[in-house]
Amino acid sequence: MFPLARSALSLAARGVQRSVSRQAHHKAGPNFHDKYGNIILLSGAVFCVSIWSYVVTQTGITWNLSPVGRITPKEYKDQ
Repeated sequence: MFPLARSALSLAARGVQRSVSRQAHHKAGPNFHDKYGNIILLSGAVFCVSIWSYVVTQTGITWNLSPVGRITPKEYKDQ
């Protein structure tokens, strides 16, 4: 192996060994997503459902539902 490549590999291996040893001494406590992830997801779903239920029931928007079966075509007039 070339000396430069050999030294680069040994530096990379030392860096990996350092980071692994640092992580071994770290306490594995719950992070933000472990603590609050489900609560935030649930509150967002409740907010979305409540806003859409208000919009559908209280705003008076005329929804463009399908006219199939309610509208009959007019007779064609020959001139």
